[in-house]
Amino acid sequence: MDLPTPADLRERRVDLGLTQSELADAAEVSQPLIARIEGGDVDPRLSTLRKIVNALEEAEGGVVRAEDLMHTDVVHVVPDDPVSTAVQKMNEEAFSQLPVLREGIPVGSISQSELVDVDEHARDDPVSEHMTESFPTVSPDATLNELRGLLDHYKAAIVTKNGDTVGIITEADIAARLS
Repeated sequence: MDLPTPADLRERRVDLGLTQSELADAAEVSQPLIARIEGGDVDPRLSTLRKIVNALEEAEGGVVRAEDLMHTDVVHVVPDDPVSTAVQKMNEEAFSQLPVLREGIPVGSISQSELVDVDEHARDDPVSEHMTESFPTVSPDATLNELRGLLDHYKAAIVTKNGDTVGIITEADIAARLS
């Protein structure tokens, strides 16, 4: 994810016809802070920068968020499921990977590439013995740009709210939205 420079923020604000006060109100920050950021006098915290960028995107209209893209029916396995269950679900759904959830919380992922070299005797092994790190998590209000950055490096992103999984997004979901 490329972070905007102070000049980028100012240019975008001016292009949208917003005053510093209007942007500050929309981002729920102070106008002097906007002025100091645009002037390069202060480096904002990432959370503040996110508020400002989101406010600019809202002003542009048509902001696509994770909740607009996600699938709420998250096909998954649990750590104690046998590998054969994961393979069966991937085949039935035509998915190449699945999240591993424990009581709605992401704890790992499993993909066909991890199972290619597994012998037939491992079909009864628990998924936990073959899973890898969990997909990254995002909030429902994460923007399309944030998701693109994550999906450049991961196969999927899990959407969580209050710690619980509420959806999943893959590159295919973004491609479908943009086509």
